[in-house]
Amino acid sequence: MRHVSQTPGPLGQDPHAQQGADAPQGLDLSAVRGRSHPAAEGAGGAAAGGTGALPPNAVEVPGLVFDVDEAQFESLVQLSSQVPVVIDLWAEWCGPCKQLSPVLERVIESYGGRVVLAKIDVDANPRIQQAFGVQSIPTVVALLAGQPAPLFQGAQPEAQVRQVLDQVVAVAAQQGLDRIAVPAGGTPEEDAGPAHPEALAAIEAGELDRAEELYRAALAEAPADEDAKLGLARVALLKRTAETAPEDALAAAEADPKDVDAALAAADAELARGDAEAAFSRLLGLLPTAAPEERERLRLRLLDLFEIVGVADARVVKARGRLMRALF
Repeated sequence: MRHVSQTPGPLGQDPHAQQGADAPQGLDLSAVRGRSHPAAEGAGGAAAGGTGALPPNAVEVPGLVFDVDEAQFESLVQLSSQVPVVIDLWAEWCGPCKQLSPVLERVIESYGGRVVLAKIDVDANPRIQQAFGVQSIPTVVALLAGQPAPLFQGAQPEAQVRQVLDQVVAVAAQQGLDRIAVPAGGTPEEDAGPAHPEALAAIEAGELDRAEELYRAALAEAPADEDAKLGLARVALLKRTAETAPEDALAAAEADPKDVDAALAAADAELARGDAEAAFSRLLGLLPTAAPEERERLRLRLLDLFEIVGVADARVVKARGRLMRALF
């Protein structure tokens, strides 16, 4: 995973971000580039040790966002064999770093432990900066099973950050990094029942407009609410599939395979009956020859369907990879 995302354009090099000739010798990154460093048994490498009370799929970490220095770096590499690690290389004097940090932290926390954020002050840890070849900050890098992958440089809008981290989480799931990070001394959130019960009740009553209103209100209050995003996507699917019988939608798409509207309706019908792979393949197959505006419609619908199925689902991981290759 060398190119999870294309950088919108590196920032101009800041002289403060470049170490001088008297910088310490480079930190040995062989542990990062090698695959022979399994994570510590039963606990995250960056954590002080497991409590013994965590479920099998959990890994204890100092927090979903935590600071790391050179002495802890090897533990961070070990942790990346259990859960994907995003590294924020920053410095106190860096203005763009201060813009990016709260965005990164907010997005990371919204994943509920599927990814963690390690913050590294390059002034206090120059050997890590040198090891990664960092010349401009902020620089954001991912570690997946000990493998470094540059993500982007400079302050980015939240939507762009989330899009990049969605890909990190998807690739991590594909590689089997499916542990859930739990802050030290805590336990995974217990199931408190279904989220947004009023919206679910509205769906069961056939009041789709009311359900949509409730989910939108929840997102206005908490933009990172994954349950509300999923609910909204499902309501949209229910509304679309209510307009046309599945058999009619599929027949129309078969009659004119290049009709984008028909393909969108058929993909909805296929997903509604549980055939996600057919739905994804139908829309992905149209991308190479579609006009630019139609390509955007197909892309957005695929993202909606991915949300419904789940970002970590193997079928979504595979289809997302096809989508990225088709678009870029």
